[in-house]
Amino acid sequence: MRRVLDKLELTARNREEYEERRFYTIGLVLSVVLTVMSFMSVMTDYLPVTWVFPALVILALGQILVHIRIFLHIDLSRQKREDLLMLLFTILLLGIMAFGTIWVVGDMNMRMMQGH
Repeated sequence: MRRVLDKLELTARNREEYEERRFYTIGLVLSVVLTVMSFMSVMTDYLPVTWVFPALVILALGQILVHIRIFLHIDLSRQKREDLLMLLFTILLLGIMAFGTIWVVGDMNMRMMQGH
């Protein structure tokens, strides 16, 4: 009887491992497809020039969502809400640092150009 239970446990573990590998494979395929689409939108003349930047933004957002959901396992459930808030706070801080740097450098450039 013990041997049968061990086999059932192994089967359940195999099924869980199969589902996890399937989930990661889907994430890998989506990431590769989104990356190839990004490169193709820039390297070919398939899209009009005015659509390239919006397409890249949309593809980048899709890439971010795939990585957050599939590889980082962050969703909107109550258990993961703290992780999501930490991620959003990190994005806020990085945004403040990036835009603050652009603002300061732009202001310095403007002040230096006024002197000449």
